[in-house]
Amino acid sequence: MAETLDTLAAALATGRTDSVQLVERALDRARGCESVFITLMAETALAEAHAARRRRAQGRPLSPYDGIPIAWKDLFDIAGTRTSAGSRTRADVAPATVDAPVVAATRRLGFIALGKTNLSEFAFSGLGANPHFGTPTADLPVNEPRMPGGSSSGSAVAVQRGMVAAAIGTDTAGSVRVPAAFTGCVGYKASQARYDMTGVFPLAGSLDSLGPLAGSVADCAIMDAAMRGQVAAPLVPARPTIVVDDVLLDDPEITAPVRAHVEAVIAQLSRQAPVRRQRIEPWHRAREAIARLGWLGAYEARALHLETLTGPQRDLIDPRVVSRLDGAARISAEAAAELMAIRAREMRALAAALDGALLLLPTVRHVAPPLAPLEADPLLFAQVNVATLALTMVASFLDMPGVALPTGRTADGLPFSTLICAAPGRDDDLLAGAAWVERALIA
Repeated sequence: MAETLDTLAAALATGRTDSVQLVERALDRARGCESVFITLMAETALAEAHAARRRRAQGRPLSPYDGIPIAWKDLFDIAGTRTSAGSRTRADVAPATVDAPVVAATRRLGFIALGKTNLSEFAFSGLGANPHFGTPTADLPVNEPRMPGGSSSGSAVAVQRGMVAAAIGTDTAGSVRVPAAFTGCVGYKASQARYDMTGVFPLAGSLDSLGPLAGSVADCAIMDAAMRGQVAAPLVPARPTIVVDDVLLDDPEITAPVRAHVEAVIAQLSRQAPVRRQRIEPWHRAREAIARLGWLGAYEARALHLETLTGPQRDLIDPRVVSRLDGAARISAEAAAELMAIRAREMRALAAALDGALLLLPTVRHVAPPLAPLEADPLLFAQVNVATLALTMVASFLDMPGVALPTGRTADGLPFSTLICAAPGRDDDLLAGAAWVERALIA
């Protein structure tokens, strides 16, 4: 992975590097790895890098991070670029004329948009494959390529391969947390109300949220503040009370290595922080509602794309995405309304159940699966996709902000990931608690 944002800021401040060097290095790395970016903004990024270098020479940088390149998932409007949503159906869409507010906020602090990263088409998959723009893969010590996780696949790989120190994704059912888990990054999915969502191509408006991927919780906190137009104060880790739901962990679909790993994480943390074993009833009621009524995100995604799905461009869509959108036709408007009512009720109940504590669980039931078998078998792809999103989907339904932390490796070097979640709106507590967990597990 690339250096941290604060390390880069210190190097810029002391003159050990400059913004032009940083952007040129990032562009070289990006060009050397296929399928990570859909659009590289080389000319614009270099022009902004030169401007940042001049500002720093004059002693007036926009922030400590002025001149640092970052990447954006290709769902964010950036002036002068087309927002593809990873789909050929948007090949003729006009370029955006203004930046999405979260993009503009980071640019006002001097962050440089290097380009727009690849993703699952329409952001509608947890595995990260894209037949139109290729599937980016992480640099992992295994003999066969692994799925990068989706839908923010390119953002995760751009960080994991050291192209940028941070990249921004979106998350509706796991699209930041899953790619963070599969690639060994830190991924922070915020509460929905955390950011201005204007200028972000949607998947399901009731569930969509945003968040950064980076190499540390501190870097995620820096980007979180920047997306809200602020320079982050130093993140102070705070020891949380941790809740573990044994019924959740007894899920037979959680693979044995993942279960053993998360139990080891719990054991290690319990020596340093209070750990409360508790059945979180709102979680289980939410999971039952999804199983009984369907996934609200699929219902809303089908409604959003219905014209394309039933029109002449249907054949341009990834057949795996078409299958999922078609399947959402089984969800009635009445079921969607019931899901919305259940969601509102269980979100309130969750806050009371957690009572300020953070819920700990595996980010995904399994480690990153091999790419080739899933690319070759649509039925297997669909089955593994559902299994991949099973845990993060429930957390999204409850609007739980979450941090996916890399917490170890399998014997052959694949990342394990542990998810730390909070009640809706408790993002600051989550980041401070996740930073403490990160430090505690490294110590």
